[in-house]
Formats: sequence, structure tokens, C-alpha cells
Amino acid sequence: MRTKVIATLGPASGNVETIRKMVLNGVRILRLNFSHSDAESFRPLIAKIRQVEEDLNIPLTVMGDLCGPKIRIGVVDGAPHEINAHSDVYLGLPEIAGKATDRPFIPLDQTELLQGLEDGMEVSLSDGMLQFKVTETIEKDKLYRLEAQNGGLLSSRKGITFPGKNIALAAFTDKDRVDLTGCIDIGVDAVAMSFVQTASDVEDVQAEIAKRGVWLPVIAKIERQNAVDNIEDILKVADGIMVARGDLGLECKLSAVPVIQKKLIRAARHAQKPVIVATQMMLSMVKNPIPTRAEANDVANAIMDGADCCMLSEETAIGDYPAEAVGYIREIAEGTEPYYLRRIDGPYKPKKEINPIKYLSYSACLLADNIDSPAILCHSSSGASARVICSRRPEQQIYCLTPDKSVPGYLNFFWGMIPVVTDSTVPDHRKRLETYLEGNKDFPRGKGYILVSGQPTPGQTESKTNEIKLYYK
Repeated sequence: MRTKVIATLGPASGNVETIRKMVLNGVRILRLNFSHSDAESFRPLIAKIRQVEEDLNIPLTVMGDLCGPKIRIGVVDGAPHEINAHSDVYLGLPEIAGKATDRPFIPLDQTELLQGLEDGMEVSLSDGMLQFKVTETIEKDKLYRLEAQNGGLLSSRKGITFPGKNIALAAFTDKDRVDLTGCIDIGVDAVAMSFVQTASDVEDVQAEIAKRGVWLPVIAKIERQNAVDNIEDILKVADGIMVARGDLGLECKLSAVPVIQKKLIRAARHAQKPVIVATQMMLSMVKNPIPTRAEANDVANAIMDGADCCMLSEETAIGDYPAEAVGYIREIAEGTEPYYLRRIDGPYKPKKEINPIKYLSYSACLLADNIDSPAILCHSSSGASARVICSRRPEQQIYCLTPDKSVPGYLNFFWGMIPVVTDSTVPDHRKRLETYLEGNKDFPRGKGYILVSGQPTPGQTESKTNEIKLYYK
């Protein structure tokens, strides 16, 4: 299986046996949701993950998912209220509730969220279950009249969104700073950042990580229309993206999300960055032992779009069948990937540009196809060369040998990638590949293998990928 699976850990899966089963079914990344816990509470869980990692000798990635700013309304006086379609409510700062008493009043104590709100703009509550439009600006940036677009129950402390509106709210919160420090302390391998709107949001987190003297890949969660609009700039700085379809489906028209997903996946592959598709992939398996036909199609379509990873949330965190949900994604991937590879008809050809590494990687994929190689083996200190090979989507699995123990945690996000920490006592990069190939019984003899490495030449000032070797074992 080339598609990677991310499993969210929770009460249903926070034990060694279930983690082990999920890893054997294809999980390579374990997600810790910081919306509900702090770093210290996850420390015992990470110890269990590392135990499974050692027992199975499979590199695993622990991803801390920072919760970002929680945008919720305050206490609604007299709640719950039954709201009818086309009825009016007020939305405003709590201190001016006395100016609007003839209709239900929705208090919002974050002034910046009301700034720039104008007539005709949309407001969504309770994960989209209640939808409103602004019909009157009573007091700019302080008090508004809204008209309900549908009926439903208005309760206190529910989530609120403003589809399409630029929110002047920092994505990186004080809680996130504390949690990020905790992530580093307990040995998390990557972090996901919520509520990203611009590249600078990602850079804020990266700067904080750098202050700690370490490096962690930062995955930008794309759940805002602004993030979709700024995706090219975000991909320049982020180490990967997540198509977070839950909040994205509130921000954008639900009918637009499938096309947005395809565009985001394509943009990420062109940037040689991994992309995760998340939200409700196998949601029915929280209670049912098998997924619905629609869910199976959803997973298959994400794979055919070119997604690197599929992520499970409630399915593995609180569901009754966590290992089985992962198993179904594995089955779907194993059935879908051969069709996907036939459909793209060979590795993706680069556009015409001066980019020797990309063309060398493409050539390695073409040669691997031509000789029917079982695998492509790449030596890369940072993993950058292996990522370029991955972006061509070769049929072969990509084995990336690296001497840096922090790199495999990042490479686990990439489609078809198998990271290996290599023996750094062997000085020659190509020799490291040959030694690994000869000593690994999983690579049969009588076959040709493609080796990609960087061999210094007199004119090179730094080691870069510059060599393809056809190696017969």
C-alpha cells in the first residue's frame, strides 16, 4: 500500500494492542488532538507508540494537532431558542445586549470577529446547522441584525463561522504556544496547525519551533476560504497541508468542496509537499463494522486525486472498530492504487524548466518502469530528493535512506515512501544504498534496481543528488 493512513488516538485506541493492529493495517502516523488534552496527558500514550515502533521495527510519526483559536459564542440568555426560518436574531458584543431585547441575542466577546461584518454576509452556527445572513448593521463592529436562513435550535457556547470573511484573529494562540513547547518536550515528530489563513501564520509556528533549537514539520490545515485563496504562498513555507473538509465545508459551499479538494491535492504535489485528506472518511464505522458504499468511494476518490494520506478522526479515537476502519482503507487503497497508476500512464512528466533534480528524478522513474524494477532506492540527508521522486508518482515503492533520525518522521507523510535510517559509518552515499540493498532479503536477486544518490565531484561545493545507477542484484 502506497497511501499513508493517519489514525487519531483516543479512548478507543490508546492501548498497545490496538495501536499495533492499526500499524499492521497500514497506519504510519498517529494524531494527538490537543483540542481535548495537553502534552503531559499524552506522554504515556507516546511511550506506547514507541513500544510498538520498536517491536515492529517500523518508523512511526506522532503528530500533535494544535487546536488554534476556538471561536464560540457566549451564553445566550434564555437558551435554547427554537429559531424559525426568516426570523431575526441579534449578534453583537455582550456589553451592548441591552440595546437589543426584542429578539434572541447572540453574544460574541471577540471584537475582531465582528470587524468588517457587512450586510449580506453569511454567519453559520453549530457546524452549519443554523445559517444566517446579516440584514442590518445597527452599530458598526458591535451590533447586527441577522435573518435565519433555516430553522433549528439556538444554544449557548456553539461554534460560529463567517464564510468567506477575513478573520483578524491570530491562528497561533497562547494555548498553542504552551502545547507546542509540550509537543517538543514529549517527543512529537510533527505538528498540524489549525485556522491557517496566510503563509505568515505558518511562519509564526516555525519561528517558535526554531527558538527551541529543533525542527519539526508543520502541516497547515486548510479549513478557511482565505487559506484556499493563498494556497500557493502557504505551500512555499508549510511542510504539508491537510484538506480539513469539516470546517472547509462551512466556509465554502458544500458543493464546491470536492473540486477544492482536487485543486489542493494537485497544488501540493506540484510543490513536492504531502497532502492529507481528512474528515468523515469512515464516519459510519464509529458504530458500524463496515463502511457505507459512499465512504468507500470517498476514500477511493481521494486516492485517485493523488492524496498522500487519508486521516481518520472519530473512527479511531472513539469508534467501536478502530483497527477495522484502518483495514478497510487498506483494502480500498490496494484496490484503487493499481487503477490510479494505470490511469496516469507512467510517472508525471515535469513541465519545461531548468530543474536538474526534478528531471533526474523523472528519469529514475522512467528507468525503473523500463526495467520493471521492484523499487527505487534514494539516499537523501534531508529527504528532499526523495520527495521530488515521490511527486512523479512512480509505480515502485521509494526507499529513502537518511542518516538523520528526524527525517523519517516527515517522510512518513509521503505517498509510497519507506524511510530508513542508514549506517552513517559508510562514507559513500551510493555504497550505503548498495549495502542496504544487498543485505535486505525483501529485495529479490536477479532483478535490476534504481539507485539515486549524490556523489561529490570536483566542481561541486555541496553534496547534491546527481547520479542514477542501475544496480543488478
